[in-house]
Amino acid sequence: MTMVGEMWSHLGSTMGTLMLVYTLFKQFFPHHLQDSFEKYFNRIVRFAYPYVEITFDEFTGERMKRSEAYSRIKSYLSDKSTASAKRLKADVVKDSQSAVLSMDYNEEITDEFQGVKVWWSANRILPTTQRISWYPNDDEKKYYRLTVHKRHRELITQSYISHVMMEGKEIATKKRQRKLYSNNPSQNWYGYRRSKWSNVLFEHPATFDTLAMDAKLKEEIKNDLIKFSKGKDYYARIGKAWKRGYLLYGPPGTGKSSMIAAMANLLDYDVYDLELTAVKENTELRRLLLDTSSKSIIVIEDIDCSIDLTGQREKKTEKDGNEDEPSDPVTKRVKEEEKKESKVTLSGLLNCIDGLWSSCGGERIIVFTTNYVEKLDPALIRRGRMDKHIELSYCCFDAFKVFAKNYLEIDSHSLFGEIESLLGESNMTPADVAENLMPKSDYDDVETCLKRLVKALKDAKEEAKKKVEDEARLKAEKEEEKQKQKSVKEEKEQSGKDDKEVKENGVALEAAEVKENGVAH
Repeated sequence: MTMVGEMWSHLGSTMGTLMLVYTLFKQFFPHHLQDSFEKYFNRIVRFAYPYVEITFDEFTGERMKRSEAYSRIKSYLSDKSTASAKRLKADVVKDSQSAVLSMDYNEEITDEFQGVKVWWSANRILPTTQRISWYPNDDEKKYYRLTVHKRHRELITQSYISHVMMEGKEIATKKRQRKLYSNNPSQNWYGYRRSKWSNVLFEHPATFDTLAMDAKLKEEIKNDLIKFSKGKDYYARIGKAWKRGYLLYGPPGTGKSSMIAAMANLLDYDVYDLELTAVKENTELRRLLLDTSSKSIIVIEDIDCSIDLTGQREKKTEKDGNEDEPSDPVTKRVKEEEKKESKVTLSGLLNCIDGLWSSCGGERIIVFTTNYVEKLDPALIRRGRMDKHIELSYCCFDAFKVFAKNYLEIDSHSLFGEIESLLGESNMTPADVAENLMPKSDYDDVETCLKRLVKALKDAKEEAKKKVEDEARLKAEKEEEKQKQKSVKEEKEQSGKDDKEVKENGVALEAAEVKENGVAH
């Protein structure tokens, strides 16, 4: 026992001495000599160490984008970690009753591929500088490390890693929950989770079956979307980035947001709602778009109101007497402040959606919506940027039949003929039609809802007729006023001419009298 105690005592003192020497070495030894020493020391270690280590960092490209390889490895190792790791991390997914488990930091698990054993470990490097922060993981560096015997290097690098990437992608696709993202202000990008986007589960129920619009146009859009989603090889062959632009325009309440939701549900894509007024400059916009995933729809709603992207809009606004200026002074002040803060330019936006940066990532759909397409710069919506222009206008009879089927569960009714006629004679948005068809109580039956819609359509028709008459009357009054002003102006001009003639005639008469008087004398 005494010998064992002495052995542990000597071991402890030796370790303490080595730690002291290492500390003195790091603090007082010149850095260039430290690098040389570590270089040769690592050579000795590699000569004696028979394993190869491969590191997969969380971020690539100066932390501009999260590594897709890192995400796929995380998915691949999730089930294996649950089965074999001794220490696990649990992340509770919002709106989900189950927890997602992954191996904890500095934990190691084994995997086997074609009879070859490999080791995976999850690691992180904490910042060297100590500082007080609400976010303790602010600057940590996370990575996975793969370790394998060097005699299996070729198998691992050529086959196993590709196997992990494919399996990880399939697992992620199966477990994937579609999300709705919204961009965070740039001051929140470097907090606890370094998140440029916040998200919630995307659970919008709209589909093309429930979408009320022209049946032919609906089928055309569906075919176009499906063709795009299967076009990876085609886009590569023709030399274009795998993206497609859609411009949705029309009056408010015509179903532009529902169309976006139906597109996302059809293709099983995530939705990124990009608020341009929260983006301060072009560089931030570029970073945001780089941080979006493939299989996604990037949406900029009401792009004509987001920021001043064109001089055309400013000129039109001035010409129309600032007709689109908000009447509320508070709202007006907020919009002015947002415009001052945001320095995103038209060229910056175009470069992100159609320039060199647009090729960084694939299988993305970009959607612009606007109520006033005529206000947009033609360069922004030309073909190649906004490839498909879709006008969503007032409710037609095809759209009404979809509403009747969805809301009232009927395919025909005696009032359908009258409703079809009224829809052709009046302008009512799909949102207003839906509101009139929706039962307001348990006592509202099909007949009640349809009659309410008929009344609303008749009122809209009368209102439109009255509006036309009022506009015609105002136009006539303006024309009459214009004619009166013109007449007054002509009378004044004529009066001036008469006065001038009288004056000239008077001067001439006086001159003649003077001449005559001079001759007489």
